[in-house]
Amino acid sequence: MPTPATPATPATPAVRATEVVLPAVGEPESLRLRTRDLPQPGPGQAVVRVEASGVSFAEQQMRRGKYYDQPPFPFVPGYDLVGVIEQLGSPPQGQAPGLTVGRRVAALTKTGGWADRVLLETADLVPVPDGVEPAAAETVVVNGVTAWRMLHRTARVQPGATVVVLGAAGGVGTTLVQLAVHAGIKVIGTAAPRTHDRLRALGATPVDYHADVPAAVRELAPDGVAAVFDHVGGPGIRDSWKMLAPGGTLVSYGSAATRDVPGNAALPVLKLVARLLLWNALPNGRHAHFFNLWAGKSRHLDRYRAELRDDLGQVFALLADGTLTAQIDRVFPLEQAAAALRHAESGGITGKVVLQP
Repeated sequence: MPTPATPATPATPAVRATEVVLPAVGEPESLRLRTRDLPQPGPGQAVVRVEASGVSFAEQQMRRGKYYDQPPFPFVPGYDLVGVIEQLGSPPQGQAPGLTVGRRVAALTKTGGWADRVLLETADLVPVPDGVEPAAAETVVVNGVTAWRMLHRTARVQPGATVVVLGAAGGVGTTLVQLAVHAGIKVIGTAAPRTHDRLRALGATPVDYHADVPAAVRELAPDGVAAVFDHVGGPGIRDSWKMLAPGGTLVSYGSAATRDVPGNAALPVLKLVARLLLWNALPNGRHAHFFNLWAGKSRHLDRYRAELRDDLGQVFALLADGTLTAQIDRVFPLEQAAAALRHAESGGITGKVVLQP
């Protein structure tokens, strides 16, 4: 008798993804929605159903063509995300434990996160603790890793010291304030007056960013501060340097002041880095660093991923036990990404602007 034919394995249906596309330099209203089929996940890959993605300063720069190493247009923005694993390819050796279908995870993406489904490498996924809601987790992905590393890896601020956080009411700022206060560090935070009560509730001493900030800081810390965290850049970086005590550290992590300056996108950053390198070489005991979240990834990928899992894992643990409180400014549906970006650029934001598919 003929051997019965082996039934064919049903093909896994294609996963349809909806994405927000940034087509070219333009206003937020130029964003467009598109749908496409995602490839099936290969070995070491996963399809993640996105539950929340963030609106960061990076997207504000990207729509202007001003982000230092953004991809060519058109592309899908979205610096980070939180979601649930829907499909897994065959696991490679050494895959991170605990990654199963249905598991909530977070990822740093730099681009691609403004979608309802994404295809990612499993090695880039970090488990989110049970019981932490997606939007809450989203507030501390890029913001939490940035704040944690600047505070504990770059500046290495000790308990009892005083630091200045510029833009303390923003996404990174509110997270940095909470992490510093938890570590026994005194925080002076610059922000608009209407956010001062919220900053006090987080444990910071607020200063109006329209005022003479160096003078206000001198009154609060006559001998200078242990660290200044500056996302503004531009000419004001000199004030940040002057506020440092001997042995203090300036951590620059952006150039918001040059966002709308026309010309080469890399030039303001290169000028800023050159200034910091010069200051760092001066024999005065103070230090200056430009913080790059992606530093080391291309050269030491395995170590970078391991440190990311460790650092973000510690931030998630603090969020899960209530030490950190998620600071959500406003939540928008994915299809209103243009309105979310416009809102994020309006100024006076307190916390994180979140997109939810």
